[in-house]
Amino acid sequence: MAIGMMCIAVLVMLHLLSGRSELAVAEVIRALTGTSPVRAHEIIVLNYRLPRVLVGLVAGALLALAGVLLQAVMRNPLAEPSTTGVGSGAALGVVVSILVFPASGAAPLASLLGAAFAGTALYLLGRRSLAVAGILIGAVLSAVTSLLLVVDAQPMGVVLRWLIGSLNARTMGDWNWLWPWAIVLIPAGMLCASRANALVLGDERATGLGIDTRRTRMLLLAIAISATATAVTATGAVAFVGLIAPHAARVALGGDHRRLIPVSMIGGAVLLSAADLLAFSASIDIPGSGPDVSGLPVGAVTALVGAPYLIWLIRKDTR
Repeated sequence: MAIGMMCIAVLVMLHLLSGRSELAVAEVIRALTGTSPVRAHEIIVLNYRLPRVLVGLVAGALLALAGVLLQAVMRNPLAEPSTTGVGSGAALGVVVSILVFPASGAAPLASLLGAAFAGTALYLLGRRSLAVAGILIGAVLSAVTSLLLVVDAQPMGVVLRWLIGSLNARTMGDWNWLWPWAIVLIPAGMLCASRANALVLGDERATGLGIDTRRTRMLLLAIAISATATAVTATGAVAFVGLIAPHAARVALGGDHRRLIPVSMIGGAVLLSAADLLAFSASIDIPGSGPDVSGLPVGAVTALVGAPYLIWLIRKDTR
């Protein structure tokens, strides 16, 4: 955890220093403390760079939390937030809001409602197999989204943010949306660590330990879906963070969720923030890219990292 917190501190400083406007460390510190003589420096640091890194850190932690809990609920080491269909539900909500209320600015609320709808459908339909139900729900919702975009392609550019995942142009409004959910969901997930430990032993053994498996599974699933919906609403459907971070923590610490959950969240925060820094730095180095290019989608970077990792996990599991 100490190593992870040091990595977070380094990433925050690198984010605050990175951009088309080059600022020295002293200028960034003065902007953070409100003592900068240049008003533009405070706007750049406080209104653009700081919200971006904060949203990335907390969203990464929430995605990792959701991944840990889903792996416990489904007893499947390959489970992660994208297998719930929540990301597809969020994207569908955005498309509907843009087509029906184009000037209302209701996309974040519609994203949350769409994610909540997908989570509810997952619980109602996935009594036998949550993994299969999540994949089917995601496929159906993605098909509906594609159909709506074929009918009216106008919101395609906006929807890509939710389909791929991006931290470009994050503001304090996005941060103010995210942190109230985080201070509820993160402690709630950590308090359920012992129940998750019992659940992975199987229903029979968990019942012998005095655990109501049905209620516990419903509680953990609700926390995981809420964490996924909150993160997706802020960043879009970023893939593989909820898979890589828990697995890396499990390799280092074992399967005790009392340690696995907090370390996974730190790992998820580091992973998403580092991927975003890489995506933004790559966009700056693109030849001929003008000032309107604000960064590659972070979801593209996590997909490039996560897809080979998933293939390796499947091959390892098969052996």
